[in-house]
Amino acid sequence: MTDVVFENVSKVFPGPMVAVDDLSLDVGDGEFLILVGPSGCGKSTALRMVAGLEKISAGKIVVGGEVINDIPPKDRDIAMVFQNYALYPHMTVEKNLGFALRQRKMPKDELDQRVHSMSELLGLEELMKRRPGQLSGGQRQRVAMGRALVREPRVFLLDEPLSNLDAKLRVQMRAELKKLHHRLEITTIYVTHDQVEAMTLGDRIAVLSAGKLQQLGAPQDVYDRPANVFVAGFIGSPPMNLLQGTVRDGQVEAGDLTFARDGLTDGTVIVGIRPEGLRPVGDTDPGPGLAVQVDVVEPLGDEVLVHGTVAARDAGVKIEPEEATLLVQTSDRAAMTVRLEPDMRPAERSTLHLHVDPITVHLFDAATGAAL
Repeated sequence: MTDVVFENVSKVFPGPMVAVDDLSLDVGDGEFLILVGPSGCGKSTALRMVAGLEKISAGKIVVGGEVINDIPPKDRDIAMVFQNYALYPHMTVEKNLGFALRQRKMPKDELDQRVHSMSELLGLEELMKRRPGQLSGGQRQRVAMGRALVREPRVFLLDEPLSNLDAKLRVQMRAELKKLHHRLEITTIYVTHDQVEAMTLGDRIAVLSAGKLQQLGAPQDVYDRPANVFVAGFIGSPPMNLLQGTVRDGQVEAGDLTFARDGLTDGTVIVGIRPEGLRPVGDTDPGPGLAVQVDVVEPLGDEVLVHGTVAARDAGVKIEPEEATLLVQTSDRAAMTVRLEPDMRPAERSTLHLHVDPITVHLFDAATGAAL
């Protein structure tokens, strides 16, 4: 059984700069966990501490019941694939795949068998005599994964391995990665800032910001029930629309949007509406209305995105390590993005009348950003 446990792990660089702040989470045996967040949130640093490439400042990391803080990287039996693949340019694909096994002085018959099996698994048989410079981006990515996996490691770490690929190839490689994990069932931690990868690849996702864990859960649960404003604004493409609202006697008001919600204390709140939660007036969906002044219409084939403004104020929460601060735009018109069916094409500079089901509206505490 190979699980990975972070116990109150921190990493402080000189300055001081806190890259990871008191991180605690468990990665189950055979699980595919995604670490996701914006650049600089500490996700790659967390991965590098598991690999032994960064020294832990506080806390401990336990792999398969063994504390690995002071174990050298070469003795951890953990494989890592980097963003730039880090292949040896002078070696063929075959020699790249077998490099780690040769370093371990594995018998040639067993080495050849493992390399051959991995080349078949990843569809590299016809590329074995080529060098990295003769390969496409997707092929180099498969070689990098194969070189790591051929060791049969306890834990597999991937640091944004698809970020250098074009959009079509990323979709293909996401599917291949998922199939590969289902076949090998190696405990995997995958770092990305791409929420599409996070939503489609992971058994669970851990959302990080400023070195702190914001939320951990199944992708759909995190999307449906964000723990705070940061998660709500980060997970989702396009992100959730966030407006400043006010609660008075059980009524929530955000510009010309008004609806009832029980159990709230009077005061300021943040109102969150997903772009797909808005529907043009005339549908059967019940709910209060909003009038969106259309600025830009983006037909994307399977959907249409409408960008405009509504009579309200933008709101968001900047989550810092020690505090959360409400950010409210001073303009009386807030940005609003709407996702429509592909046959709906409102004219630019027109007014689009929409309504929303109040059950789908998210509310957050204006002082802390936490979900209400």
